[in-house]
Amino acid sequence: MASSAREPNHHLDSLLEEARWSRTKFAHAVNRVGTEAGLDVRYDRTAVAHWIAGTAPRPEVRAVIVETLARRLGRPVTHAEAGLTPAAPERGDTVEELIDTGRSDMDPSRRGVLTAGVYSAALAVPLYGEPGMPPAGEDTRNAPPTRRTARIGAGEVATVRTMTDRIADILDELGGGHARPMAAAFLVNTVGPYLRASATEAVHKDMLSAASDLVYLTGWMAMYERAHGLGQSYYSKALRLAGEAEDHVTYCRTLRGMSLQASHLRYGAKALELADAAAEASPQAGPRLVAFLRGQQAHASAMTGDRTRALDRLREAEAALSRADSRRESIGGYDKTAYLFHVAHVRYEFRDLPGSIKALQESIKAQPQQERQGRLHATAVLAQRQFEHGHLDEACATWTAFLDCYADLSTARGDEHYETMLRRVRPHAKARSVRGLVDRAYQVAELKG
Repeated sequence: MASSAREPNHHLDSLLEEARWSRTKFAHAVNRVGTEAGLDVRYDRTAVAHWIAGTAPRPEVRAVIVETLARRLGRPVTHAEAGLTPAAPERGDTVEELIDTGRSDMDPSRRGVLTAGVYSAALAVPLYGEPGMPPAGEDTRNAPPTRRTARIGAGEVATVRTMTDRIADILDELGGGHARPMAAAFLVNTVGPYLRASATEAVHKDMLSAASDLVYLTGWMAMYERAHGLGQSYYSKALRLAGEAEDHVTYCRTLRGMSLQASHLRYGAKALELADAAAEASPQAGPRLVAFLRGQQAHASAMTGDRTRALDRLREAEAALSRADSRRESIGGYDKTAYLFHVAHVRYEFRDLPGSIKALQESIKAQPQQERQGRLHATAVLAQRQFEHGHLDEACATWTAFLDCYADLSTARGDEHYETMLRRVRPHAKARSVRGLVDRAYQVAELKG
């Protein structure tokens, strides 16, 4: 380990060799990731030479170094592997951390730095109920109230669940750009104080469960809006709340969301680890949750190249879904649309582009009309797959449908799809279908300001 005694950091030097990076290129990469995390860093090869010689980087930079190496190598890298001592922030309870995070998230002047936090592929996730799982916070059921709500009951729990459902509806209809600040404000101004208020043990657990649902949803929105470090932070807090509430469903659902995030960032092994952990934590899950988890296990297995396991998990997801009732869940639901989307992902990982395209088309066809944000994403992915398959005109027609959704939604992922669309079609600018698409794209951009 690197220390003040300036023992050479051979671990870091070896990782640079594995990454095939010069010290200059590594310094530039650290600067880029550090900027994402809101740090003002301007390192050069000299700084890297000092690190390798044994000088310890600043505590806040160590996580950036580890993440930079993980991205380059395509696998998790730990502090120990890099010869670094992790920064050791003081552990506060989850409620205080949640309020601090939510307060920053609802403040436009601070949100830019907050959402630039770095995603960690090396985050360790304890199994449900294992001793190492951190507590959600001190027991305050009998503590003096910190606000005018001296004691909460079932009505306050119902309020949190109703608001969570409404925020999920706003997410579907208007996009995460509108829904997430609302969720953050509600977490700070209402849910945090509710978690601090006195209550019976049963009500306190119900409130922890309701809060974990909302925090999970907020993390999902942050992930969807490309704020991956922030999303991971919300997810971790949702796990703690769900664990203390003994809420298996939200705990498993959150792990599955974390697996989805890892898969989106192309950490296949991490995605599979999280999906398997979610499945292991739900031995008595109902059929819809089983389908939900098996679908993600299928995608993650395909990412790691395990065709047999991926197809087995898809069959299990389909069978479980056939046994589920027709109830629509606003948070973390799983239906035919989601199942077919997983089918499309699995086929794509194994380079079956026609099969992936067909599954995406069926998924969109089965999707409820009110799920506009989901439709926007699926339509953009379909267009990209059609483009990769060499069907330019079909891709342009699908991208036009994407623009129709995008015009009315506030979503960073929509912005990302828009940029990808323009980049993909640029080399084909003379094609008639591309000219029409680009004209429409500029009209939408002007409308969105």
